[in-house]
Amino acid sequence: MRIGVPKEIKVHEYRVGLTPGSVAELTAHGHEVLVETGAGLGIDFTDDEYQSAGARIIGGPEAIFDAADMIVKVKEPQLHECAWLKPNQTLFTYLHLAADKPQAEALMKSGATCIAYETVTDAQGRLPLLKPMSEVAGRMSIQVGAHFLEKEQGGRGVLLGGVPGVSSANVVIIGGGVSGYNAAQIAVGMRANVTIFDTSLSRLAELDQLFGSSIRTAYATKSAIAQAVMQAELVIGAVLVPGPLRPSSSPASS
Repeated sequence: MRIGVPKEIKVHEYRVGLTPGSVAELTAHGHEVLVETGAGLGIDFTDDEYQSAGARIIGGPEAIFDAADMIVKVKEPQLHECAWLKPNQTLFTYLHLAADKPQAEALMKSGATCIAYETVTDAQGRLPLLKPMSEVAGRMSIQVGAHFLEKEQGGRGVLLGGVPGVSSANVVIIGGGVSGYNAAQIAVGMRANVTIFDTSLSRLAELDQLFGSSIRTAYATKSAIAQAVMQAELVIGAVLVPGPLRPSSSPASS
């Protein structure tokens, strides 16, 4: 198979579809890998590293789309990229089609087979390709939240862990899945007062065993969440309901 890796062009996207290590694995199995020049520079992988791994460097994205059997990306293709797709191709990337009707229509028009990382499901019903990103989102949510609580960022001047004589901040995490669990890990590590809400009693029991007295767990009712949010310095939305749109204000998804 001929696999193409174009450079990501969405604003503030620095990742790349395949690392040189991944290219080496694919070429070792007999596949040909085409990488757009400069595709890995956002994460410090040079064209020379890709060539050493067995890739062929191509000068532009349209040539990648024209020659490849499979396109491997990170973010959803922009509309002009969708127009380059052909019926005999496979696209493998994050798509998030529920929030992007124009993209969904453009992909349907292309006739290509489009596989979204976030919908690939294992035998246990889990989302193995979404999990790493959910782990990152959960951990980053606390880091970013702590930053914006700083006074110079327009926050209230709250330190999550407090100091001797000053109480720690209250962190409320709504959703105890992958993102919520990882958010709790960082918040606990920063000595915040952490409460996790979920609608699954079995999951709350698991979290209670994992964290012990480091956190509080609570069943997610509207009234309980409303009361907790009123007393919180930082609220993390970490709920994934398959199908519906997620609120754009949520910093993380489970």
